[in-house]
Amino acid sequence: MMRDIYSRAYRIRSYEADFRGLVKPVALLNYLQDAASGHADLLGFSLKDLRARNATWLLSRYHVRIDRYPAVDDELQVKTWRSLVDGIYAYREFHIAGEDGCHIGCATSSWVLLNLRTKRPARIGDFLPELPLLRNRAMEDDFPKLPRLGSWSSEHSFRARTADLDMNRHVNHAIYAEWALETVPEQVLRECCLYEIEIAYINEAVSGDSIISRVENAGPGVFIHLLAREADGRELTRLRTSWRSVSCAEPKDF
Repeated sequence: MMRDIYSRAYRIRSYEADFRGLVKPVALLNYLQDAASGHADLLGFSLKDLRARNATWLLSRYHVRIDRYPAVDDELQVKTWRSLVDGIYAYREFHIAGEDGCHIGCATSSWVLLNLRTKRPARIGDFLPELPLLRNRAMEDDFPKLPRLGSWSSEHSFRARTADLDMNRHVNHAIYAEWALETVPEQVLRECCLYEIEIAYINEAVSGDSIISRVENAGPGVFIHLLAREADGRELTRLRTSWRSVSCAEPKDF
């Protein structure tokens, strides 16, 4: 069972908490990435393993739902598993629980295996042996296209730093989320917590790129986001976020 479902514990550090003392959404994304990496290493297809075969993983889509926000010094348990392979896409699921066993959140994600020689997506079976799948989804999502940003109410500029890069030497996926969340109105950030975030990764950014992050309000508590490279206007990432008042983030049984 350990090979089917991988579990890792995380204790929330003070620097991973926001002004309320609650865990930051970006910290949760980093926990998920770390758990996925741990499982991949156990199964023999970590980034290091794949690089030896001239391949690497690229995150294509993410859908994360956070039902309850734990506080600094709380311990979390992240479980992750591979759910299915659909063409060039490999799906990975996540469940987050508190040390009391209560449900905190869940996520589903879609990954592409990139052939480093051709710089094109590869058939997963050409690089990886048949590996365990647990055909349960943490949440049902077939990853339809996210809506394109129309007009926008605000924008921020960012410059990609060397410190923002991951092992593929592209901007880490959690940094895109951080840039997008910065454009949400300050009143929403003060009075609400992020409930859902959906991300479509379209193109990569590298160190030195100037990035424009734009947002529009798509309804009560819902925002559409766009990240684009300033130099050529190329779309890098689309996002949709949903927010609810802090008092609504109550514990739920899973």
